[in-house]
Amino acid sequence: MKKMKKTTKILLVLSLVLTCQFTFAQQKTWTLQEAVNYALENNISVQQSKNAILSGEQDIIAAKGQFLPSLAASANYNLNIGTEQLFAGQFVDRTSNTISVGAGLRQNIFNGFRTLNLYKQSKLNNEINSLELARIQDDISLNVVNAYLNILFSKENLEVAKKQLEFADTQLKQVNDLVEAGAQPRANLLDAEANVFQEQQNVTVAQNNYELALLSMSQLLQLPLEGFSVEFMEINDPTETLLYNDVQPILDYAYQNRNEVKLAEKRIENAELSTKISKSGYLPSLSGSYNYGSNAFYTNLTDLEDPFFDQINDNKGHSFSLNLTVPIFSQFQNKTNVARSKIQEENAKLNLDQAKLTLESNIQRAFTDAKASYKNYEASKKALKAQELALQNAKDRYSLGALNSFDLEQIRLRYVNAETSLINAKYDFVFKTKVLDFYLGKPITQ
Repeated sequence: MKKMKKTTKILLVLSLVLTCQFTFAQQKTWTLQEAVNYALENNISVQQSKNAILSGEQDIIAAKGQFLPSLAASANYNLNIGTEQLFAGQFVDRTSNTISVGAGLRQNIFNGFRTLNLYKQSKLNNEINSLELARIQDDISLNVVNAYLNILFSKENLEVAKKQLEFADTQLKQVNDLVEAGAQPRANLLDAEANVFQEQQNVTVAQNNYELALLSMSQLLQLPLEGFSVEFMEINDPTETLLYNDVQPILDYAYQNRNEVKLAEKRIENAELSTKISKSGYLPSLSGSYNYGSNAFYTNLTDLEDPFFDQINDNKGHSFSLNLTVPIFSQFQNKTNVARSKIQEENAKLNLDQAKLTLESNIQRAFTDAKASYKNYEASKKALKAQELALQNAKDRYSLGALNSFDLEQIRLRYVNAETSLINAKYDFVFKTKVLDFYLGKPITQ
């Protein structure tokens, strides 16, 4: 009974600890760096790639073991029951028992360098697995940064929508006062109320977009949405200093350092090793073996055989053998294996060319997009300033009765659109420059 109570207490404590840890993970406010680190550690694709590396390490051990001799012990028992002819014309019913015991070594001496190349290939495969892990981690980092910036972008849009709702509420109160004073018709009050309802809808849409951005980020981190939040950092207004003037240094760095290029190069090496392994089928192979053993033979006619253990002692012996195999005709297996391996070599080289072309295309596009995004940001900034002056002028004219509420609302909508466009241009430019930083090997979480 005491043991059951103690076990129950332990389980309760463990349950509380796990619950606290889970709640902490839910309620934690994530910085960008923490989010990236967590994704790199816990993403399913990352964990699968790490398991592939662990599996590859076992393949290396297995390939290394092929250089060592194999050692095995053996025992054999044979029973024969029936009539046997002991001497000419003399048959007897005899039950014979044969027992053999021994141990042997078998060693591959030469097999066309197949074992050596398989060992090299196992090490190369694990290098490929490591590069694949790094490539996946790069993609995840970029995705997390993009999701994080999308949250900040959605948050700013939500704040703009709330400000516009406050403005619409203030305008409604002003119009209501003017209507009550008889300075404006009641129709203006209906227009102002409609504007408030419209801004409430805009806030709802912006709030929904913000929550969807949080959901996307939480799913990327494989965390529940409830209680999930990120730390909001101030994104400085873009400046021309963030732009890259020349795309060639980015391309040169990427060709030398990007994991997708390294992966393609390693796969060419892998294909070349596969060709060497296939060619080993044309070469002779030589193996050697050594065996030590003994045997005993006895029957129901015990007066004709020595005792069992005496036979084991008397019949022990050593044996050595060499086995040379020279391939002459393999039903075209060696020929077709080599031909397929060479085709794979050509495909691997084509994959390298394709990887470089894709990389160049992505970098050129990101470079062009970044320049266009900056121009768009500058244009959006000027447009917002113009719309801000227009809105202020419209407010003054509206307060003097020189502008009706419909025209004021149209001007205000143009201002809101200009403000939204500026926010969108800012975050678009920031992400485009982060993409270029990514290809240039710079930290993208700062």
